[in-house]
Amino acid sequence: MNVLHKLWNQLVADEVRRKSRAGKEDPWRPKLHIAPPVGWLNDPNGLCEYQGVYHAFYQFAPFGAEGGLKFWGHAVSRDLLHWEYQGAPLSPDQPFDCHGVYSGSALAEEDGLYLYYTGNVKHAGDYDYVCTGRESNTVLAVSRDGMQAEKKELLMTAADYPEEMTLHVRDPKVWKQDGIYYMIQGARTRKNKGVALLFSSEDRRHFRFVRCLESKEAFGYMWECPDLFELDGKTVFAISPQGVEAKGLRYQNLYQSVTCFLDGDFRSAGTPDNFRELDGGFDFYAPQTFLSGDGRRIQIGWMGLPDVKDYTNPTVDYGWQHVLTLPRELSVKDGVLCQNPVRELAAWWNQEERFTGGFQKQTDSCYELEVENGGRDVRITIASGLLLHWDRQKKIFWMEFQDPKLGAGRTRRGREVPEVSRIRVLADVSCVEVFMNEGQDVFSTRYYPKEDQYRVTVEGEDIKGNYRSHRDCR
Repeated sequence: MNVLHKLWNQLVADEVRRKSRAGKEDPWRPKLHIAPPVGWLNDPNGLCEYQGVYHAFYQFAPFGAEGGLKFWGHAVSRDLLHWEYQGAPLSPDQPFDCHGVYSGSALAEEDGLYLYYTGNVKHAGDYDYVCTGRESNTVLAVSRDGMQAEKKELLMTAADYPEEMTLHVRDPKVWKQDGIYYMIQGARTRKNKGVALLFSSEDRRHFRFVRCLESKEAFGYMWECPDLFELDGKTVFAISPQGVEAKGLRYQNLYQSVTCFLDGDFRSAGTPDNFRELDGGFDFYAPQTFLSGDGRRIQIGWMGLPDVKDYTNPTVDYGWQHVLTLPRELSVKDGVLCQNPVRELAAWWNQEERFTGGFQKQTDSCYELEVENGGRDVRITIASGLLLHWDRQKKIFWMEFQDPKLGAGRTRRGREVPEVSRIRVLADVSCVEVFMNEGQDVFSTRYYPKEDQYRVTVEGEDIKGNYRSHRDCR
């Protein structure tokens, strides 16, 4: 650990101690979702299970709730539900990452965690910071205990990326398959087309370029946070593109997160196309997956978005902003990538109330609602101002804030959904995640109720369902 890293560690720890005391009266800190102790959180990084412990690193700007110089924050868990903050193990302390430790991934090996990330450098001067004035360096830091990182190694610079790329190459995701290590990175070409770059290595350090994954037609100008994995006999390719224009109800957010299935061997074939949005709500971006020890493909996303000006998060007044989604198990059903809360959640609830017909309840701040609607219209109103509505005639599911203050500027999002027979709602203080039809369609949003607003109403024909909570989660 070098002198600068020690200094950063002390400054971050002091900031956490100072501001966390002021944040104890915070009414919107979730119980189950990862949130920063102070400051700003964005992309999940380095997700993995190592020596029986789940690790979630994330982009962390500890000195300002509106963002700033990026570190990696770190949280650990034994059950994927309750997370403990562990500090900031990666800081901008080298010439090749001095302006930010940007997003990346973790490779869990027997001898330690191999943490790959983008080291950001922006030179002072009259630059466009797209083709000039920037460094996007691929860096490796090794942690033997999963907590402290050893000396960093610079693996790749712009000279190692294809010539047609701009200086926007970032977010390395690394995995091992068939005895070879693979890395995929998001990139922007000089023709302003988003692509992903695939590399391979035999020793985890020396990577050679394999191929460029790109759609036939441009789909945004930059592909961030790429992921690639095998699931249920499919090769899943995921990206978070920037610069995609809205089409009807699709792509309504400023930036999106999408997936598709690749045909053939990803090392030599497969054209990304026919993308599908992972989440139709207001707050979802930059998801990353990992393989758990019991073989599950688990995904966590950032429950937020960059560069949004239409809506806000009042938690800024308490010195912090943004959370990560609850971990989701992925599967493929009827040719659709499905997302559902990890199974640990179902076992954690210890209070249940079943209902038939309409339902009204003053709720806890953290609860789960499961509704079966028999394929009929259904209306679920949360906190007297967030309406979840499936319109059977128009075949559209709506997430609509009828109370502007509750959504802090969020308005309405919709998606064409031909059939809805089951809706599962997870509400956690200031987070709502909605899963329909076994996770084929998902909507995520932040919301900000007053203490006396925690209530839910369910209306519709042929309704039955369950309300679940935990006696110690009030």
